[in-house]
Amino acid sequence: MNTLKATLTEAMKDAMRAREKFRLGVIRMALAEIKRVEVDERIDIDDARCLAIINKMSKQRRDAAKQFTDGGRQDLADIELAELKLLKEFLPAQLSETDIITLVDQVITATAASGPQDMGIVMGQLKPQLQGRADMQAVSKLVKSLSLIHISETTRRRGISYAVL
Repeated sequence: MNTLKATLTEAMKDAMRAREKFRLGVIRMALAEIKRVEVDERIDIDDARCLAIINKMSKQRRDAAKQFTDGGRQDLADIELAELKLLKEFLPAQLSETDIITLVDQVITATAASGPQDMGIVMGQLKPQLQGRADMQAVSKLVKSLSLIHISETTRRRGISYAVL
Protein backbone atom coordinates (compact mmCIF):
# COMPACT_ATOMS: atom_id res chain seq x y z
CA MET A 1 0.00 0.00 0.00
CA ASN A 2 1.66 3.17 -1.21
CA THR A 3 0.08 6.08 0.61
CA LEU A 4 0.69 9.71 -0.20
CA LYS A 5 2.59 10.16 3.06
CA ALA A 6 4.86 7.23 2.18
CA THR A 7 5.36 8.69 -1.30
CA LEU A 8 6.39 12.01 0.26
CA THR A 9 8.82 10.22 2.58
CA GLU A 10 10.39 8.35 -0.34
CA ALA A 11 10.64 11.58 -2.33
CA MET A 12 12.36 13.19 0.66
CA LYS A 13 14.92 10.37 0.78
CA ASP A 14 15.50 10.67 -2.97
CA ALA A 15 15.99 14.44 -2.65
CA MET A 16 18.50 13.86 0.16
CA ARG A 17 20.46 11.38 -1.96
CA ALA A 18 20.43 13.74 -4.95
CA ARG A 19 21.35 16.70 -2.72
CA GLU A 20 18.44 18.78 -4.03
CA LYS A 21 18.13 21.32 -1.23
CA PHE A 22 15.13 23.22 -2.55
CA ARG A 23 13.10 20.07 -3.32
CA LEU A 24 14.06 18.61 0.05
CA GLY A 25 12.91 21.77 1.84
CA VAL A 26 9.50 21.79 0.15
CA ILE A 27 8.91 18.08 0.83
CA ARG A 28 9.97 18.48 4.46
CA MET A 29 7.60 21.43 4.75
CA ALA A 30 4.72 19.28 3.48
CA LEU A 31 5.61 16.39 5.80
CA ALA A 32 5.91 18.80 8.74
CA GLU A 33 2.43 20.16 8.04
CA ILE A 34 1.01 16.62 7.85
CA LYS A 35 2.78 15.73 11.11
CA ARG A 36 1.47 18.91 12.77
CA VAL A 37 -2.10 17.99 11.90
CA GLU A 38 -1.55 14.44 13.17
CA VAL A 39 -0.18 15.68 16.48
CA ASP A 40 -2.77 18.44 16.92
CA GLU A 41 -5.73 16.17 16.19
CA ARG A 42 -4.17 12.99 17.62
CA ILE A 43 -5.06 10.94 14.53
CA ASP A 44 -3.37 9.03 11.75
CA ILE A 45 -3.97 10.89 8.52
CA ASP A 46 -5.36 9.05 5.50
CA ASP A 47 -4.68 9.87 1.84
CA ALA A 48 -7.77 12.07 1.49
CA ARG A 49 -6.64 14.28 4.37
CA CYS A 50 -3.04 14.37 3.06
CA LEU A 51 -4.43 15.48 -0.27
CA ALA A 52 -6.45 18.22 1.43
CA ILE A 53 -3.35 19.43 3.30
CA ILE A 54 -1.19 19.54 0.16
CA ASN A 55 -4.03 21.21 -1.73
CA LYS A 56 -4.27 23.87 0.99
CA MET A 57 -0.51 24.43 0.84
CA SER A 58 -0.74 24.80 -2.95
CA LYS A 59 -3.49 27.38 -2.61
CA GLN A 60 -1.38 29.30 -0.08
CA ARG A 61 1.57 29.32 -2.50
CA ARG A 62 -0.65 30.50 -5.37
CA ASP A 63 -2.09 33.33 -3.25
CA ALA A 64 1.34 34.34 -1.94
CA ALA A 65 2.80 34.41 -5.47
CA LYS A 66 -0.06 36.65 -6.60
CA GLN A 67 0.49 39.03 -3.67
CA PHE A 68 4.25 39.14 -4.25
CA THR A 69 3.71 39.86 -7.94
CA ASP A 70 1.23 42.63 -7.10
CA GLY A 71 3.76 44.03 -4.61
CA GLY A 72 6.52 44.11 -7.19
CA ARG A 73 8.56 41.28 -5.64
CA GLN A 74 8.93 38.92 -8.59
CA ASP A 75 11.91 37.18 -6.96
CA LEU A 76 9.75 35.99 -4.04
CA ALA A 77 6.86 35.17 -6.39
CA ASP A 78 9.19 32.92 -8.40
CA ILE A 79 10.14 31.01 -5.24
CA GLU A 80 6.48 30.52 -4.33
CA LEU A 81 5.68 29.33 -7.86
CA ALA A 82 8.59 26.87 -7.77
CA GLU A 83 7.26 25.49 -4.47
CA LEU A 84 3.79 25.26 -6.01
CA LYS A 85 5.17 23.31 -8.96
CA LEU A 86 6.81 20.80 -6.60
CA LEU A 87 3.67 20.40 -4.50
CA LYS A 88 1.60 19.75 -7.63
CA GLU A 89 3.74 16.66 -8.31
CA PHE A 90 2.04 15.01 -5.34
CA LEU A 91 -1.49 16.00 -6.30
CA PRO A 92 -3.57 13.91 -8.70
CA ALA A 93 -3.80 15.03 -12.33
CA GLN A 94 -6.00 18.09 -12.76
CA LEU A 95 -9.29 17.65 -14.58
CA SER A 96 -9.87 19.55 -17.79
CA GLU A 97 -12.41 22.37 -17.83
CA THR A 98 -14.82 20.34 -19.97
CA ASP A 99 -14.69 17.43 -17.50
CA ILE A 100 -15.41 19.81 -14.63
CA ILE A 101 -18.32 21.43 -16.51
CA THR A 102 -19.78 17.99 -17.29
CA LEU A 103 -19.50 16.92 -13.65
CA VAL A 104 -21.01 20.18 -12.36
CA ASP A 105 -23.85 19.90 -14.86
CA GLN A 106 -24.58 16.31 -13.77
CA VAL A 107 -24.64 17.25 -10.08
CA ILE A 108 -26.90 20.28 -10.70
CA THR A 109 -29.31 18.07 -12.62
CA ALA A 110 -29.13 15.23 -10.06
CA THR A 111 -29.76 17.54 -7.10
CA ALA A 112 -32.40 19.55 -8.95
CA ALA A 113 -30.67 22.73 -7.86
CA SER A 114 -32.95 25.65 -8.56
CA GLY A 115 -30.87 28.65 -7.61
CA PRO A 116 -28.11 30.14 -5.52
CA GLN A 117 -29.72 28.80 -2.35
CA ASP A 118 -28.85 25.25 -3.49
CA MET A 119 -25.21 26.04 -4.16
CA GLY A 120 -24.12 24.51 -0.84
CA ILE A 121 -25.78 21.22 -1.71
CA VAL A 122 -24.13 21.14 -5.14
CA MET A 123 -20.70 22.05 -3.75
CA GLY A 124 -21.10 19.42 -1.02
CA GLN A 125 -21.62 16.77 -3.69
CA LEU A 126 -18.77 18.04 -5.86
CA LYS A 127 -16.06 18.52 -3.23
CA PRO A 128 -15.28 14.83 -2.60
CA GLN A 129 -15.19 14.17 -6.35
CA LEU A 130 -12.97 17.13 -7.22
CA GLN A 131 -10.76 17.43 -4.12
CA GLY A 132 -7.21 17.98 -5.27
CA ARG A 133 -8.18 17.60 -8.93
CA ALA A 134 -9.57 21.12 -9.48
CA ASP A 135 -9.38 24.59 -7.95
CA MET A 136 -12.50 24.67 -5.77
CA GLN A 137 -12.73 28.47 -5.98
CA ALA A 138 -13.00 28.25 -9.77
CA VAL A 139 -15.49 25.38 -9.43
CA SER A 140 -17.60 27.55 -7.12
CA LYS A 141 -17.76 30.31 -9.73
CA LEU A 142 -18.62 27.73 -12.37
CA VAL A 143 -21.43 26.28 -10.24
CA LYS A 144 -22.82 29.75 -9.72
CA SER A 145 -22.83 30.53 -13.45
CA LEU A 146 -24.13 27.10 -14.51
CA SER A 147 -26.91 27.14 -11.91
CA LEU A 148 -28.08 30.48 -13.34
CA ILE A 149 -28.07 28.95 -16.83
CA HIS A 150 -30.12 26.00 -15.53
CA ILE A 151 -32.59 28.40 -13.92
CA SER A 152 -33.07 30.35 -17.14
CA GLU A 153 -33.52 27.11 -19.16
CA THR A 154 -36.05 25.80 -16.66
CA THR A 155 -38.07 29.00 -16.67
CA ARG A 156 -37.97 29.11 -20.46
CA ARG A 157 -39.25 25.51 -20.67
CA ARG A 158 -42.08 26.32 -18.30
CA GLY A 159 -43.02 29.41 -20.23
CA ILE A 160 -42.21 31.72 -17.37
CA SER A 161 -40.60 35.04 -18.19
CA TYR A 162 -39.43 37.66 -15.80
CA ALA A 163 -39.76 41.12 -17.26
CA VAL A 164 -37.85 43.95 -15.71
CA LEU A 165 -40.09 46.96 -15.29
